[in-house]
Amino acid sequence: MKKITLTLLGLVAFSTSALAQQEVKFGPKAGVNFANLNGAENSEMKTSFHVGAVVEIKFNEKFSVQPEVLYSAQGASFNALGVDGEIKNDYINVPIMAKYYIVEGFSVELGPQIGFLMKSETKVGNITTDSKDFYKSTDFGLNFGLAYDLPIGLFVGARYNLGLSDIREDTNVGDATKNGVIQVGVGYKF
Repeated sequence: MKKITLTLLGLVAFSTSALAQQEVKFGPKAGVNFANLNGAENSEMKTSFHVGAVVEIKFNEKFSVQPEVLYSAQGASFNALGVDGEIKNDYINVPIMAKYYIVEGFSVELGPQIGFLMKSETKVGNITTDSKDFYKSTDFGLNFGLAYDLPIGLFVGARYNLGLSDIREDTNVGDATKNGVIQVGVGYKF
């Protein structure tokens, strides 16, 4: 038992000192979304926003990991029988991006994302209804994109969120409906 305890304490001390040597930066991020529901009939891209926070853990000059927490307004616009409508699905998204710096400041990023549906409304003409029961409470996706970090802490980025899961609660009717979101954002890391 003593050997196991000493081994665990040694591992904790080693990983704590290893993490302490990493460069960690955090800060706010916000931007514009161009969202659509891929697979939904007659859907068109909808412009909305995202806002949240990022933490970048740099392991060396070339590689870092960047977890984020973002409030993201998604969904789609549509036209049903000549009447314009909109699906508004608001998520708390948690992407974990692996970043590889090609040259100083410029990086490519790739990583998984889980989203938690906070609110869903469908608007047809002037009538808005709660549609949260029609969608699953969680969504899974894969993000890939580009980012540029300026030396003063400001950064800009663009990424695509490819929805991997069917977000509809009733998957027995019609084609799978998946989120597809282009995000362009800016932020500041301290």
